[in-house]
Amino acid sequence: MSKDVSKGTRAHASATADGSHRATSLALHLAGQTMMGVALGLWFCLAAALIDPSGITSLIAHDAAPATTACILVSFFALIFGVGAALTSMVLTGTENG
Repeated sequence: MSKDVSKGTRAHASATADGSHRATSLALHLAGQTMMGVALGLWFCLAAALIDPSGITSLIAHDAAPATTACILVSFFALIFGVGAALTSMVLTGTENG
């Protein structure tokens, strides 16, 4: 009888370890996707400032506090792209795993 209990305990321990491994793997995957989204947002903001299709650079330059305005613009794009990448990754991972 004690052998059956030990086998059950080992099976439960491996199932718990596997479940925590999946959670850690998912968290690392989402963190990686978020970082890639933030990087894409930063590149987009840089491209928008360099190409300057709508005069963003001149608007920032003529503002009363241009450093604050530029920081808000960069933070906004980084946040939006990062959250968008994380949510998209979560949806695609959920449909992939079943």
